[in-house]
Amino acid sequence: MSKEGKLNKITVPQLQRLKEQGEKISVLTAYDLLFATLEDQAGVDCILVGDSVGMVFAGYENTLPVTLDEMIYHTRAVRRGVKRALLVTDMPFLTFQISPRETLRNAGRIMQEGGAEAVKIEGAYCETVELLTKAGIPVMGHLGLTPQSIHQFGGYSLRGKSDSERQQIIQAARDLETAGCFSLVLEKIPADLATEISAMLKIPTIGIGAGVGCDGQVLVNYDMLGLFEDFKPRFVRHYAQLAEEIRQAVAAYVQDIKLGNFPGEKESF
Repeated sequence: MSKEGKLNKITVPQLQRLKEQGEKISVLTAYDLLFATLEDQAGVDCILVGDSVGMVFAGYENTLPVTLDEMIYHTRAVRRGVKRALLVTDMPFLTFQISPRETLRNAGRIMQEGGAEAVKIEGAYCETVELLTKAGIPVMGHLGLTPQSIHQFGGYSLRGKSDSERQQIIQAARDLETAGCFSLVLEKIPADLATEISAMLKIPTIGIGAGVGCDGQVLVNYDMLGLFEDFKPRFVRHYAQLAEEIRQAVAAYVQDIKLGNFPGEKESF
């Protein structure tokens, strides 16, 4: 909060200033109004409407089936709950790979119809990034493990292990910064590589499974809250165990109904 009691809105330049000041950046996904509101009130710097919505919300096997209209729908819902955080939306599969001009149209829809303040693009699409930034659309990059390329990678294994792939990621990071990206997600790469890239770039890096050397960190909110008990990769930390709490609450509700304890006199008219 500012001295006047007003919310300090996080903007693209403000996110970059956080890196310059040495302050770590917090990023968390959200896909609906309720979680967006709670995360924003808790002080998250950046809320990402991730295409991970396809897996954790819709139950798809991977992120590939997610459509542009679905991302716009979820962004619109999240937008209504966000007052302070920077709102970034993933561009889903085949909305940016075909051509820069088509990407511009699709990104424009995410901004105009969804209310996003920036978009995120996987891979080193530098010409596309240049076109979008010239049109006034901020772009967050994404290197390392890029989930939309899962079939090409053959799995969710660590990227950047070989010297050649390591150098490719470093060069791509340089190129994306030059093209105009305001930030860069580094997913599931060796911690020393992420630290090297973070020190090399002027723009902030956001890590997920990339170690402590990044300028910020991002997790899927459902993972962080322990809503998927059987899914806990090495880079996830459970800050709550909501799956069990929800299960217990629902079981208590069911039991009260079966026993005639709900509704009671207080819940009746």
